[in-house]
Amino acid sequence: MSGFIRKTATLAALTVFTTTVAFSQRNPRATSKVDIAGKFVMIEYGRPSMKGRDLLAMVEPGKVWRMGADKSTTYTSDARLSVGKTTVPAGSYSLWLKKVGDRSFELVFNKQVGQWGTQYSGAIDDIATIPMDFSEGAEAVEVFTLTLAKGAKANSGELTLQWGKLVLKAPFTLK
Repeated sequence: MSGFIRKTATLAALTVFTTTVAFSQRNPRATSKVDIAGKFVMIEYGRPSMKGRDLLAMVEPGKVWRMGADKSTTYTSDARLSVGKTTVPAGSYSLWLKKVGDRSFELVFNKQVGQWGTQYSGAIDDIATIPMDFSEGAEAVEVFTLTLAKGAKANSGELTLQWGKLVLKAPFTLK
């Protein structure tokens, strides 16, 4: 009978663990990926809903926001990414958004990956900070959305962030 009790206890513990892990991510996860000239860029992120909030308006200038929800947003590429004079080496990084001013934002690449979304390790682990182009959309987007797309020029692409009427873009080139 002790074998039965041990198996039942193990099964119960596994069920509790699996349920805890599954439900700790309360928002749906999504992936955006683009292939450019045989190389790829991919972002995996949580997708919170607005629910009447304007979280980016609540972020103070100089503060870093987690770009999504739950587990940190992860950027992965097998190519070097170039934006202006800034280069991001191939690899995996967490992505963050820094509010510089009311209509000014920067995309932050941080070498820490896989942490809970609010556990930003600080500028000491940042490898690149890239200005993003600000605009307002005609219609509000309810669910946080990151999109990667090919650009018009060879080896180029663009990252677009949309939430509410906020639209931020970062054009890039793969090396």
